[in-house]
Amino acid sequence: MRLTLVIHGMSAGGAERVMQVLANGWAGAGHAVTLVTLDRVEDDFYACDPRVKRVGLGLKADSAGPLQALGHNLARVRGLGRAIRQSRPRVVVSFTDQTNVLTILASRGLGAPVIVCEHTDPHRHQVPAPWAWLRRRTYPRAAAVVGVTRAAEDFVRGFVKSRPVLTLPNPIAPPPPPADLPRLWPEGPSLVAMGRLDPGKNFALLLRALALVRAKHPAWRLAILGEGPERPRLEALAAELGLEQVLHLPGRVADPLTHLRRADIFVLSSDYEGFPMSLLEAMSCGLAVVASDCGTGVHEIIRPGVDGLVVPRGQVEPLAQALDSLMADPARRAELAQAAPQVCQRFGLERVLGLWDQLFHQVLTPNA
Repeated sequence: MRLTLVIHGMSAGGAERVMQVLANGWAGAGHAVTLVTLDRVEDDFYACDPRVKRVGLGLKADSAGPLQALGHNLARVRGLGRAIRQSRPRVVVSFTDQTNVLTILASRGLGAPVIVCEHTDPHRHQVPAPWAWLRRRTYPRAAAVVGVTRAAEDFVRGFVKSRPVLTLPNPIAPPPPPADLPRLWPEGPSLVAMGRLDPGKNFALLLRALALVRAKHPAWRLAILGEGPERPRLEALAAELGLEQVLHLPGRVADPLTHLRRADIFVLSSDYEGFPMSLLEAMSCGLAVVASDCGTGVHEIIRPGVDGLVVPRGQVEPLAQALDSLMADPARRAELAQAAPQVCQRFGLERVLGLWDQLFHQVLTPNA
């Protein structure tokens, strides 16, 4: 089957990582896959299987005002329309809210069904008002709408009444063998977190929680893999809390799984998430995990007390207490870590691709 996939870009992010996994999985299954991005191919962080045809439109640009934004988006619709038509898809799959709107508009008259996918918790992730208005008016034109959590599905059902709306989890594959890479932080017990350094990930909360327990666990370090605008604030907060020698911010790394394996506890401190790939990948690497209650996806991934701990969102003391309990108890960490890789069966790539295949059949034979 000819599949055309659309996303804003392939920079370092959760939705982009999911797109890479699915694109490679579909290509490996024998589908003819074209991946179209608004960004340039040269800006890719995630590389796809050589069998995936990459098309980068180079149409991402900042706008100085509403009129320029309108012009940019009209150009994006035209560029997407040309690229999608040239790929001759049987099915189009689009990721993330604003790109979904553009893809639906660009695919008018194409004759191929368009499936759009929400990758955040839309109850908490706010899009600009014009895009929220457009989403409510364009999503009902899609052949189907996918949410990666039940919360996203419930949100979309509020305004998409006559099309299939369903939940499909993000896929995870067993991690490859670790690469022989230099360590990013010194030897010794360590916490690790991963994600874009922006306010929604609330890494500041993690720093404050670590500061509360540091006196009891002076040998422990914290590494946060990722880059973003919050770096100066996090560095300043670490200095304020006396954590300069404890915190390591290596930026984006090409092989995060190798570095995850070198840690002892993974921490997700976000204010909101969809179906967090960072959490799935950490568990696939056999890490004990502590996660904030930042969305239904966390509860679908973690079985509390079996393969991880869940703490109230945005509260320092419960997070510090959970970290303290695991930092002080190697046997408990090992117990959680042993069960964690079961996510590779529960949300395995083969299983998730099978669910997508069912959806493709449904949109291609709607009256069957």
